[in-house]
Amino acid sequence: MELNTLNPGKAKVVKRKRIGRGPGSGWGTTAGRGQKGAGARKSAKAGRVAFEGGQMPIHRRIPKRGFKHAGVEYQLVNLKKLAAVSASEFDAKVLFDLGFVRNTVDPIKVLAYGTVDKAISVKVNAISEKAKSLIEAAGGKVEII
Repeated sequence: MELNTLNPGKAKVVKRKRIGRGPGSGWGTTAGRGQKGAGARKSAKAGRVAFEGGQMPIHRRIPKRGFKHAGVEYQLVNLKKLAAVSASEFDAKVLFDLGFVRNTVDPIKVLAYGTVDKAISVKVNAISEKAKSLIEAAGGKVEII
């Protein structure tokens, strides 16, 4: 079997319509768009994504509920995780390397879930009051960036 002997059979390839190439092509003048109207215009398809023929679009018909969150999204780290690691100094880079946070760009907050029995140094964007008091009680220090 050679490539030049292949026959597509019943599923033969149909030549594409070359629209707007003059009257000889069979798709000249209106190019298959019909006479006048919205469908004949250049912008009939683009820019009318939600257009439903004049009916109120679904994104305007359905009720809007809830609210859009506009606050700061913190990456949360618990004291329990910090206590389980042998390191004593924690900043965004160290927390990222340990896999505690997704990235070093978003703000990080330490929460007081768990206890700390060793002196650790933490440099984060936010920390809960209880976590701060637990770290300082263990002899560590907290720095807010």
